[in-house]
Amino acid sequence: MQNEVNAGALLQQMNKLDFFVLGSGSSGNCSLLRLRNNWVMIDAGFSMKQTKDRMRTHNVQLDDVQDVVVTHFDRDHFNPVWCRTFLHRGIRVHLHEHHVTRAKRAGLDDSCIVPFNNRLELHGIEIEAIRFSHDALGTVGFIFDTGRVRLGYATDLGRVPQQLLDRFIDLDAIAFESNYDPTMQRQSNRPESLKSRIMDGDGHLSNEESIAAICHIASESTLQHIVLLHLSRQCNSPQIIRDLYLDNLPHLQKYVTITSQERCSRLLSIEKEPMQAT
Repeated sequence: MQNEVNAGALLQQMNKLDFFVLGSGSSGNCSLLRLRNNWVMIDAGFSMKQTKDRMRTHNVQLDDVQDVVVTHFDRDHFNPVWCRTFLHRGIRVHLHEHHVTRAKRAGLDDSCIVPFNNRLELHGIEIEAIRFSHDALGTVGFIFDTGRVRLGYATDLGRVPQQLLDRFIDLDAIAFESNYDPTMQRQSNRPESLKSRIMDGDGHLSNEESIAAICHIASESTLQHIVLLHLSRQCNSPQIIRDLYLDNLPHLQKYVTITSQERCSRLLSIEKEPMQAT
């Protein structure tokens, strides 16, 4: 009887992922994903106080986290203030093998580092890792796959490579960068060197590039949620994005969640109907 209960609970966990974004943008990036009742952080770009305060929005505590997955080590995605806390709490930090040297330079202890190449496994969940172009060392996107539910996660993309479009298929939800409006970017008072870095194919995605990718991914998936990440505070606005979706993908607009740098998103549940016994 107990075995039947355990099997039923395991099946229920495979049919569902819970996900929320603590905040996303140049001031900091961090998301929380529940894998089989274990909360996993994606990036750790905020201060400890901000992180704890925002976690409480959905009744999550730092004690609930034993694993962190890092996309890359820019300061807004990994705040070095966490290094000592991760060491003292025995929290495992999963990062691409190409980022190990930079992680150590940031102060992360060897004992915390769990390097991966093109895949990793957490709490029995398969995670595919895909490297993308961003600045010198690149960034890493992920597909979290329970066997029933698939979430794609990609931010700080210089461009949308064919590799991403080939892998981001059969998704149930996606968290994806939509950084800037090109007109606002060009007309901003930012230094030309910064504009060039952002727009030259190794920096960030424009709204138009983002929505074109989402359109393709949606045609190969059944999306329940589209979570847009890393909006520029100076060179973007939620209303511009809403208008883009209304004009180009009105059938997907109801699935869109636009994240903010200042506050936590709502809790999103990604669910599949239980498989029927045969």
